[in-house]
Amino acid sequence: MHIRIVGAGVMGRGIAQWAVTAGHAVELADARRESVDDAVGFVAAMLERAVDKGRLDAAEAAAARARLHPLGSPWEPSTDVELVIEAVREDLDVKSEVFARLAEVLPASTVFATNTSSIPVTQLAATLADPTRLAGLHFFNPVPLMRIVEVVPGGLTRPEIPALLVELVRATGHRAVVVADTPGFLVNHAGRGLITEALALVEESVAGVPDVDRIARDVLGLRMGPFELTDLTGLDVSAAVIDSVWAGFRYSDRLRPSFLTPNRVAAGLLGRKTGRGFYDHGPDAAPPAPEPPIIGDRSRPLRVVGTGPGERWAADAVRRSLLAAGTASGAGEHPTRIAANGAADRGPVLLVPTWGTTVAAAVREHGLPADRTVGVCPLSLDTGRAVVAATPAVSQAAVADARAALAAGGAAGSPRAVSVVRDTAGSVPQRLLASIIGVGASIAERGLATPEDVDSAVTAALGYPHGPLSWGDRIGARRLLDLQEALSAGTGDPRYRPTRWVRERAQLGISLTTPPFDIR
Repeated sequence: MHIRIVGAGVMGRGIAQWAVTAGHAVELADARRESVDDAVGFVAAMLERAVDKGRLDAAEAAAARARLHPLGSPWEPSTDVELVIEAVREDLDVKSEVFARLAEVLPASTVFATNTSSIPVTQLAATLADPTRLAGLHFFNPVPLMRIVEVVPGGLTRPEIPALLVELVRATGHRAVVVADTPGFLVNHAGRGLITEALALVEESVAGVPDVDRIARDVLGLRMGPFELTDLTGLDVSAAVIDSVWAGFRYSDRLRPSFLTPNRVAAGLLGRKTGRGFYDHGPDAAPPAPEPPIIGDRSRPLRVVGTGPGERWAADAVRRSLLAAGTASGAGEHPTRIAANGAADRGPVLLVPTWGTTVAAAVREHGLPADRTVGVCPLSLDTGRAVVAATPAVSQAAVADARAALAAGGAAGSPRAVSVVRDTAGSVPQRLLASIIGVGASIAERGLATPEDVDSAVTAALGYPHGPLSWGDRIGARRLLDLQEALSAGTGDPRYRPTRWVRERAQLGISLTTPPFDIR
């Protein structure tokens, strides 16, 4: 295919490299000729690096380089261009002018594609004389490595164009997902589940930024914590996406932003690009404070308290974890082991596995001694980091002793980290995961993308270990529904309202990846 790329910045040059490597003839243009020259040099260097790493041979790289043709102007007439990919800055007026001028110099049969990440394709198409020729073709940076592309039909896009773009993308080895023309499309919409909930946890003083990131990495298995990622991409960029997706979905509670971001953006605390964000950056930046040492008494007796029929599985998981570490625990009124001196003067520490609930609620409901009752998140028990929840009434000694016992319960008896957070419904891992899955399920529920595409796009573009719906299946639809219902009831916040998608599949006993009935 003969492709013209307009915009020679980071995205434009990445798309050019992707296209020439796949065998397409590419014209690269920009309003600034020096940007084109820089981009051509960049692509040549990337092709050489691919040869050095054995991904291309020298002849293939030379042929790819020969397929890249710099243009002196984006508006050069041509009868050969079959596809234009626009990659200029995110401004509706600028993009509209680009396509209007291209329409004057290129054939009416040329397909127009925009790499916009935030402007509705239908709104952009409406500025064209022929809105049927435009679709979204949203790549992710770095384009050659991020093997996922969103194909976004506008409201008037000709039906054959999305199919053509999907085939183009798939032929290069990238995955194409067709998504509805909605705020954030698919990936940026799905990504709001993690960062909005992380901000809410910090806003509520449940945990600090480093602990939320540690839990996201070590318990949920994310490559980067939400605040580490935001510092990398820039808070100004993330905040704009958060606000636009929230406003675009008519101020959905599930996507509600935090009050923390506007002032941080105004102060220039944007992350790596400004040297300070949620963390300090640069050669003189101090590392995050180390976690407090484990200083508790492992000899203190423990008792695991299952707070209800729906949480017995969680209590059993805690007992198994403690027994595997050689720390005995009991389930009845008396612990199976008392302190080494034969006395139990302080009483056992009571571990309450919470599932969408709070430790405080368990203390009240079951008449537990508040000064020695500690929460533990069952999601964290098979990971390298246990998460303990502390109420305002619990003693420091009880928390320290619970932390010591859980620290010894890692895989194969190896030590593990233990984070202490303030008591909240569901604790930190459950709230993060419930939000990730809830936003993903709402995308599928609205029919914005297929369940398969929701999962594949999120894992490819965001690096999550599982797609939201498959992740929910790993927990179990019924258990996930219990979590969502408990969060919703315990907080009164519609942010946690169970999705119809999850409720229906839990009631039917089917996978969360099961698509809806086809009524066509």
